[in-house]
Amino acid sequence: MKKLFYLLIVFGLLTSCVSRKNQAIQQNILTLKDSYCKAPFKYNYSNKLPSYNSDSILTANKDLKEVFSDQSILILNALDNLDEVHEIIDLKKDSSLASQVKVLQLKTKINSKITIALTELDAVAAEFDCEGERVAQIGNYVDNLNSSRNNKLILYSIIAGAAASIAGGIVHDQGWSNAIDISGGVLGAGFGLATLNPKGRKVEFIHQRNLLRDIWREKLESPNFPPFIWYMYTEKKFSNREEHSIIGNMKSRWLHYQFDDSKEAADKSVIFSDGGLYRADDLHNRAAMLNQMQSATRTINQNINYLLLDLDKLIL
Repeated sequence: MKKLFYLLIVFGLLTSCVSRKNQAIQQNILTLKDSYCKAPFKYNYSNKLPSYNSDSILTANKDLKEVFSDQSILILNALDNLDEVHEIIDLKKDSSLASQVKVLQLKTKINSKITIALTELDAVAAEFDCEGERVAQIGNYVDNLNSSRNNKLILYSIIAGAAASIAGGIVHDQGWSNAIDISGGVLGAGFGLATLNPKGRKVEFIHQRNLLRDIWREKLESPNFPPFIWYMYTEKKFSNREEHSIIGNMKSRWLHYQFDDSKEAADKSVIFSDGGLYRADDLHNRAAMLNQMQSATRTINQNINYLLLDLDKLIL
C-alpha cells in the first residue's frame, strides 16, 4: 500500500508542474493573438502602378541599353525616373559647369526615389520577419501543448501498469488478480494509443492583415504592399527565367511542398484566411512561407544594386 501511496504523490507533483507550465504559456499566448508586426498606421501609397507592358518600355528606351540592363530600365520606369536619365545623357554632351551641376541634381533626384524603394523593401522584409517570429512562438506553444499531453498520457500509462501490478500482488484471489492485471494492461495500452494523435492540439491564431493571402491570390494590386514592391513581385522580367513572376514561382513551390499539389486544399487553408484554429503543422508551414517571402523580398536588393552600378557608369 505504501508503494501505491508514494506513486500517487509523484503523479500529483508531475501533473501539477505540467498544469502550471500550461497556465504560464496560456497567459503569454494572449499577447500573440493581435499582431504587433503591422505598422502603427497605414500609409496611403499612390494607386499609380508601373506599366506591365515591359516589351514596349524596353523598345521605347532601346537607346539606354548601352548603359543599362533591361531590368534596370524597367526599374527606372517603375520609379518614374526615365526622363531624368534621358536628360542626363543629353547633358553629358555638354562639358560646361552648369551641365555638370544639373547632372548631379538629376542624379540626386533619382537616388531619392531609389532610397525610398530600398526602405520599402526593408519595411516589407521586416514585417515578414516579424510575422515569422510571431508564428514560430505560436508553433512552439502548440508543440509544448502536444508534448505535455503526450507526457501526461505516458505517465498515466505507467501509473496504470504499476497500480495494477501492486494491486495484483495485494489481492490473493487468483481470479481477481488476473482481472486486475488484464484491466491494468488494457488501460495502459489505451493511454499509450492515445498518444498516437498525428494532428495534435489546435490553437486560435488571428491575422486579419494577411500578407500571404495577397501573395496567393496575386491580383493586379495589393493594398498591403507598396506599388513598387508589388510590381517587382509580379513582373516576370525580374525572375530568373522570366517565365513566371517571383511570387508565381513561390506559389508553385508552396503548392508542391506545403499542400501536396492540391490547389483545393491550399484555397481552403487557414493560412490564407483571416485566421482560425491552427495545428502545429499549419503553423510551421506558415512560418516557413513567411521566411521564404522575406528572402524573396531581400533578393530584390540585388536588382537595385545593379541599377546603382549602371547609374555610376552613366555619370562617370
